[in-house]
Amino acid sequence: MRRSRKVKILATIGPASSSEEMLQKLFEAGADVFRINMSHTDHELMRTLVARIRAVEEKVGRPIGILADLQGPKLRVGKFANGKEALTAGQTFTLDNNPEPGTSTRVYLPHPEILSSVEAGHRLLIDDGKLELKAVKSDGKSITCTVVAGTTISDKKGVSLPDTDLPVGALTEKDRKDLDAVLAANVDWVALSFVQRPEDLAEARKIARGRALIMAKIEKPQAVARLAEIIELSDALMVARGDLGVEMPLEAVPGIQKQITRAARRAGKPVVVATQMLESMITAPVPTRAEVSDVSIAVFEGADAIMLSAESAAGAYPVEAVAMMNRIATKVETDPTYAGIINAQRSEPEATGADAISLAAREIAETLKLSAIITYTASGTTGLRAARERPQVPIIALSPILNTARRLSLLWGTHCVVSPDAVDLDDMVDRACRIAFEEGFGQPGDRVIITAGVPLRTPGSTNMLRIAYVGSGAQVSRSVG
Repeated sequence: MRRSRKVKILATIGPASSSEEMLQKLFEAGADVFRINMSHTDHELMRTLVARIRAVEEKVGRPIGILADLQGPKLRVGKFANGKEALTAGQTFTLDNNPEPGTSTRVYLPHPEILSSVEAGHRLLIDDGKLELKAVKSDGKSITCTVVAGTTISDKKGVSLPDTDLPVGALTEKDRKDLDAVLAANVDWVALSFVQRPEDLAEARKIARGRALIMAKIEKPQAVARLAEIIELSDALMVARGDLGVEMPLEAVPGIQKQITRAARRAGKPVVVATQMLESMITAPVPTRAEVSDVSIAVFEGADAIMLSAESAAGAYPVEAVAMMNRIATKVETDPTYAGIINAQRSEPEATGADAISLAAREIAETLKLSAIITYTASGTTGLRAARERPQVPIIALSPILNTARRLSLLWGTHCVVSPDAVDLDDMVDRACRIAFEEGFGQPGDRVIITAGVPLRTPGSTNMLRIAYVGSGAQVSRSVG
């Protein structure tokens, strides 16, 4: 099944979409990658969902990526004697290490790392920012605050700390157990929540040992401040706009989204734009006009993927939400302004042979109006470099490794095909041309451009370009390298 768009769709699985039948419907509607939210999924259910996705993959004959999203540290206040309390702006309210039920003047905060890190002047946002407190003083055992805005606090509400750098890693004990479980289930991507610093990625990478790629979720101001370092140590980024919009001013989020998207594109790392993209479709069969515009902006920016959360996981219209996102993306990519916007944001290639070959492949393909760019890739690196160029023609990534093809299913403009490795250069050209025809990317007589590494099966050695006719495999132009 060939997609008619380049941006990919990532759909979250939940109660509304966990059956094998529904997963297949979501794939047919346009979902390219499925997200399993480990905040709401135990290990047994996770393994069941993975098995169902793999069964759908077998039926449709296309590699499908799976993203396991780790919960990350969840910071919450304790319980109240009355369940909730009314507060007024200007009053004093304390968070402390006393486990007694809370009152209208204090509540238990079971996180010593917060008590020891918050300083006077720092903000504490409760319940997704519905209540804002400002620290007046902190002694390591309690934080005395002034209520800035909001009127109510209740049991177990979440705490966000936009001004505080906590001395804890992004992986909790639950995350470590979940990470071991999802790696054993052979997922393709792992999303790391509440990353603050590049070091937060180190533990996850050490545990993963290449068995899955690591996606850093950018949802804290501390991560935005160290974005370049985080990009360097991650395999992909997610613009997690929900928590980002809690911890930073809402009006700053659109600019930060563009900043992250463009930085990831420059680095050649996949980037996903997520959260509330078609939020109204949780309960309605059509989105708002503003939501359609929001999705289109991410597509115009050249994001690799756009994500549905509750819309596909728990909404009343999961298939319709995926289909709507598919239609929006397809329409945007045929807009007369789309190619110009994508081209204007293109970055200079890095000084490597693989980047030079990818640049040349794009320029030749666009100049000669070739049918496709076909890349042979074992590790996925060649596919990443080809997608970084954002070519106007489709990219076909051929890999003998199923896991590589599944990982690349997240990548902009990349159609992944699992194919046995070529025996020699002639076989490589013949195989590429045959697959281009079989997958609907060219007719006999059309031309494609092929990139690969010589000698074959040498990772990271992309050094060859060849133009060939579909149907004949005959070389009609140059070979580089």
